[in-house]
Amino acid sequence: MTKNLSAALLAALLSCTSAAPVQADTLRNGFSVERLQRVDTLLDGYVNDGRVAGIVALVLRDGKPVYEHAVGWRDKEANAKIAMDTEFRIASQTKALTSVAILQLMEEGKVTVNESAGKWIPTFARTHIASKDAAGAVAFVPAKRAITIRDLLTHTAGINYGTSPEVSALYEAKGLGPAAGSGWYFADKDEALCTTIDRLGTLPFVSQPGEQYVYGYNTDILGCIVERASGLPLDEYFRTKITGPLGMKDTHFFLPMEKRDRLAVVYGTGPDGKAVRQDDGARGQGKYVDGPRKNFSPGAGLVSTARDYATFLEALRNGGALGKVRILSPHAVRLMTTNQIGDLKNPKGLGFGFGFETHDKYGVSGMESVGSWGWGGAYGTYYRVDPVERLTTVLMVQMMPNSTDLNEKFRASVYQALLD
Repeated sequence: MTKNLSAALLAALLSCTSAAPVQADTLRNGFSVERLQRVDTLLDGYVNDGRVAGIVALVLRDGKPVYEHAVGWRDKEANAKIAMDTEFRIASQTKALTSVAILQLMEEGKVTVNESAGKWIPTFARTHIASKDAAGAVAFVPAKRAITIRDLLTHTAGINYGTSPEVSALYEAKGLGPAAGSGWYFADKDEALCTTIDRLGTLPFVSQPGEQYVYGYNTDILGCIVERASGLPLDEYFRTKITGPLGMKDTHFFLPMEKRDRLAVVYGTGPDGKAVRQDDGARGQGKYVDGPRKNFSPGAGLVSTARDYATFLEALRNGGALGKVRILSPHAVRLMTTNQIGDLKNPKGLGFGFGFETHDKYGVSGMESVGSWGWGGAYGTYYRVDPVERLTTVLMVQMMPNSTDLNEKFRASVYQALLD
């Protein structure tokens, strides 16, 4: 009886299998063409639901596009469609280029990562910390040691964006912190970068150097050091040492007037979860076209396209070179993409190198391989490089504030399509 039942079940299973064969995936450089359609569905859904106005996504493997998609509007109210060459404010993605500049100067022997920031910016020679006592009273105490370039590269200098309660009034009085949008906004300043940074050095910071991961003006300070160590304004340095050699023709601190109609409009998440057009101020559209064009914000000032930024990332994924152009040595790239701060940022496996967040444990941030690295920007832009899978991923939106879960879902949708 048992034999007969087993035979019947086996026959039924074989019958089902032969009646409904599993269709093989069509692979494009290791990605399932069929499963990549899920990425389209995901991104199109955010636009169709009104949560995001427009999206550009780009995935490269071995430097070749396996996925490109532009959906929605560059300017919804004007019915202007978004495109692969749309320009986006990339905010903190600027930090990567400034960090590369510092490593280039290190390779040239002009700076070392362990030297004091005060060597280049006198107001940083002796800094102070806003410290609270047990009763909550704030006192300003001297820093235990000098801030180094290493501290600035890893965001462990104890410097935030000046918006925390213990220092915000002091920063606002100096045209920083609450007086500058969310703190990092420099595009409307009618003064040179180092003038702003000299003033920053007179203000108190929020943690002792080297003791905590504190995200803030660190990279802006590095930009001033780049200018003083190289003798070039930061925009010229980028153009001659990074973007120009790599052929990044659409990456600028201020968008050329003839490209203004390619700049995406900034939206924000409204109370109903829908995208709402933002105003023209520092927290909205900003002065990335019509600004004074004097202050080249090293931590948040660039505009770029998905393809241009992917070009920069590919050079780093390739060990500092793209084609015949080399911007860094492989060892310098390794410094940038290796965790330099232990568990100060996140004890569960997210670290920080000399410019990038690092993924040190599988599963800490989705399905990226251990050794992956990347960052993003305040307007919702996002990028990751996965050296193990030879992937470069860029997602561009213009949402601030951005209360969607798009980035996390996009990451998962990319990896679910990677089969080989």
